[in-house]
Amino acid sequence: MKTSNLVTLICRDLSKLKLEIESYPNENQIWKIDKRIANSAGNLCLHLVGNLNAYIGATLGNTGFVRDRDGEFALKDVPRLELVNRIEQTIQMIQQVLPALTPEQLEKEYPLLVLKEKTTTEYFLLHVAMHLGYHLGQVNYHRRLID
Repeated sequence: MKTSNLVTLICRDLSKLKLEIESYPNENQIWKIDKRIANSAGNLCLHLVGNLNAYIGATLGNTGFVRDRDGEFALKDVPRLELVNRIEQTIQMIQQVLPALTPEQLEKEYPLLVLKEKTTTEYFLLHVAMHLGYHLGQVNYHRRLID
């Protein structure tokens, strides 16, 4: 697998996430939930940024990022501009960390046990990219349903 392809796809989806967050006509709608929607777009955004910065930035790039997974779902009313800034910073991190990985590193076991069983780094990176796409779809649906 070429890391350049992964960089392109993850950055593409992060850019789409940024566009989704910017597309809410009212900033308060980013945080709206109801009985049919358990997670707001804001919390999904925080979750995605936290996930990528933890599993790619901190684990593979030694960025020093410390994840607060509970906070990703507990925080409310984070300003839209801060969400957008976090997305942009995550794009920059992806563009720095992933291209630096060697084919040998991709073939090695991912340093953390996150899934039910051990995987290669390459497999885990594909998992993380698909996780991003899954939640991006939820944010898009949330925006259209709330709007």
